Amino acid sequence: MITRRAFTATGLAAGLAFAGRPVPAAHAAGSTHPVLVELYTSQGCSSCPPADEFLGKLAQRSDVIALAFHVDYWDYIGWKDPFGDPAHTARQRLYAASLRKRTIYTPQMVIDGVVDAVGSRWWDVEGKIKQRQAMGPAERTSIPIRLARAANGALAVAVPEAAIPKSARAGRADLFLAAMDSRHVTKVPRGENSGRALEDFNVVRGFSRIGRYDGSMLAVEVDPTAWHQGADRLAVFLQARDTGPIWGAAQLLL
Repeated sequence: MITRRAFTATGLAAGLAFAGRPVPAAHAAGSTHPVLVELYTSQGCSSCPPADEFLGKLAQRSDVIALAFHVDYWDYIGWKDPFGDPAHTARQRLYAASLRKRTIYTPQMVIDGVVDAVGSRWWDVEGKIKQRQAMGPAERTSIPIRLARAANGALAVAVPEAAIPKSARAGRADLFLAAMDSRHVTKVPRGENSGRALEDFNVVRGFSRIGRYDGSMLAVEVDPTAWHQGADRLAVFLQARDTGPIWGAAQLLL
C-alpha cells in the first residue's frame, strides 16, 4: 500500500520533514544527488557480461546509484532471462523516444535520464558521469530525497518543497521506487552465453511509481508488501515527466 501524507502528520513520515524555507531546484554547487545509472541488459546477450561486471563496480560507489533492468527481447534465442521483464523493455523504449534513438539495444546505460552509452564502454560511461557531476545549478536540478524504515518495515519517503525547472513538461515529476537484489549468479545452459555462470548486480525485481511531484512538499509511505520480498536494497528517484532528467535520487540498504 502506498499512502501520501502531509508533513504536519505525526509518525515516521513527519520525522523526515524538511524544516525551513523551500530549497531551490539545485540547492548548492557540489551537493547534487548521486548520478543514476540504468543498465538495460539480458542474460541472453553475449555482449552484456562486461557491462554487468562494470555495473557491479558502479554499485559500490557512493556517488552513483546503479540499477540493472533486464529486458525480455533476447529470450527467443535459446535462454529466457529469469529477471527479464516486458515492463523494463517498455521503459527502455520510452528512453529511445526521449533520447531520439532509432532503436533499443543491449547493453545500454542511461545516465541521469539524459544521455546514454554502450554499457561495456566504461570510459564513455565514466566520462558522462563526471560531466553530470560537474554541472552547476542552472544545468542539473538536484532535489534531496530522504528515506527511512519504520519498525513494521514500511518505507517513508520525504521530498521537500522546491522550485520546478521552467523547462519541465507540465511542471511535474514522477517519484519511482526500484527494489533490487544486489547480486545473483546464474548458470546459463543455452543461448549465446551457454556454459557460463553470469554474475548480475543490483537486479531490479520490482519497479513502480509511488507518487507525483509538483514542487510541493511530498511525503509517501510504502508498505513492505509493495516490493519484492527478496530485495536487499531500495532506490527512490524523481524523474521529470516523459522519461526526462533525474531530479533527485537516494537508496537504502534493507
